[in-house]
Amino acid sequence: MMTATPALGERTRRWTPGYPLDLDALLRPLRRGPGDPACRRDPTGAWLAANTADGPGALRLRRQAGEVVADAWGPGAEALVEGVPALLGADDDDTGFQAHHPLIAETRRALPGLRLGATGRVWDVLLAAVLEQKVTGTEAHRSWRELARRFGVPAPGPVPTGMWVPPTPRAVLGIRDWEWHGAGVDSARRRAIIAAAQVAGRLERAAELRGVEGRLLLRKVPGIGVWTAAEVAQRAWGDPDAVSVGDFHVPALVGYALAGRKTDDNGMLELLAPYAPHRHRAVRYIEASGFTKPRFGPRLSVKDYRSF
Repeated sequence: MMTATPALGERTRRWTPGYPLDLDALLRPLRRGPGDPACRRDPTGAWLAANTADGPGALRLRRQAGEVVADAWGPGAEALVEGVPALLGADDDDTGFQAHHPLIAETRRALPGLRLGATGRVWDVLLAAVLEQKVTGTEAHRSWRELARRFGVPAPGPVPTGMWVPPTPRAVLGIRDWEWHGAGVDSARRRAIIAAAQVAGRLERAAELRGVEGRLLLRKVPGIGVWTAAEVAQRAWGDPDAVSVGDFHVPALVGYALAGRKTDDNGMLELLAPYAPHRHRAVRYIEASGFTKPRFGPRLSVKDYRSF
């Protein structure tokens, strides 16, 4: 079922990638769990709802005879269609990348369409990344859905039912304490999000600076550390070297995949050192390979911050 909303600023663009394109793999890092109101896949294509400098917008991407057809709606439509090539990895440059481990070499051969995409915008991915700090994915995704549906706006255009644009910095600054609590967001993450919202306009410059400089700019905000800055960099400007240091799963995954043993952050960085300045790219190949690390002990329990 589709919802029909006014198709303000409708735009269409046809673009031909000059390389193998794996649309689903490129967009997967932007999807925040099942039921993500801002990122969907259905038989008509892949859908994104996002904030832009011009306002909210919705984007549909579909393959057609070797082309990508991009349809967009809303005040942000022009910005979204203009950003399609970068979103789908056109600016990604893997020059100098060499596979030093069989798993990565085999995955690279099997998945030539795996590239690093860039949204070109910081706020939406920053909000989602802060929500994922030190909690399970289930908790973070639940909060993401709650905030989008309660404080975002309905995605413009003929989008799938239930699509919402994430809340803007201004909307976030208007959320009251009890509403944060109702969305399951604890005080530490709340403070970081509010601090980022207060300087959101300046933080967009990180996507222009890119690399280490861009990550350092993000880290000037209290509550945004190495992990969060890397998660934003990976998505906002397709940073090939931004490693998610401090992640609960990634160090062990890298350790078992490349050395057959569990590693901590330092061990992970040692294993990835030969891949600099493409360390994140190496991690993406590991993740895309389907490799899974052994499971030991209990999983993290899900906390519901709304209950206390």
